[in-house]
Amino acid sequence: MTSKTAINSNAGTDPNRSIRNASLTAGIALLLISALAGFGYFVAVKGLVTPGNAAQTAKDITESPGLFRLGIVSLYLVIPLDIVVGWALYRVFSPVSKSLSMLAAGLRIAFAVVFMVAISQLVDVLRLLNDDYLAVFSPEQLHAQVLLAINAFSDVWHAGLFLFGLHLLIIGYLAFKSGYVPKLIAVLVAIDGLSYAVDTFGTVLSPGPWTDTATFTFIGELLLGLWLVIRGRRLSVTEPGAHSRPTAAPITYAR
Repeated sequence: MTSKTAINSNAGTDPNRSIRNASLTAGIALLLISALAGFGYFVAVKGLVTPGNAAQTAKDITESPGLFRLGIVSLYLVIPLDIVVGWALYRVFSPVSKSLSMLAAGLRIAFAVVFMVAISQLVDVLRLLNDDYLAVFSPEQLHAQVLLAINAFSDVWHAGLFLFGLHLLIIGYLAFKSGYVPKLIAVLVAIDGLSYAVDTFGTVLSPGPWTDTATFTFIGELLLGLWLVIRGRRLSVTEPGAHSRPTAAPITYAR
């Protein structure tokens, strides 16, 4: 059984192969990020934190140190994946606008750096819960510092989300203008980006607890990842040159 793929006439140096590979890479990385970040933040970190109750938070983390450590590792793994996504999406959308694609990639990498700084605050939590610190601080003081470190993680992370939101807004625009990404997905990605930017300022301007709006709008980036995995392998640049416009080219099979 043999299969043949419809290829552009200038197949000698197929310009689409790297774009297709980048699409698949970005899609897989985005799906991995969704799984790792979802587990690391919502299960391992947020699931063990009781807002405003330092003693209960310290108790829960002490009783589940393995889960908390695994959550930190999961979040750390997101950082290189973010860098991979930044590069891959640059390659996918550079035919639409190389400068905007480069800007989007830079914003995502900048967010990854800020996110790494935020995660380091969670490592401090593990240090503070070490028995050695009980010789210097009282349990109440240690518990308060643990909650402060977790809040610092959240504060730094939310500051970085502004960069991440700008990244998604640009990606949503590029996807909308590309002509090959479904416009609904492009709009959802842009809404997702706007939500992250709103959350950054909401946590500062809100006098009380702030509910992250991105918790309800994250579907855009997830759908983009799925689309890149399923359909991205069929992307094709119909016209050569720096301003060529990619379209979804069908793949045919002969058996």
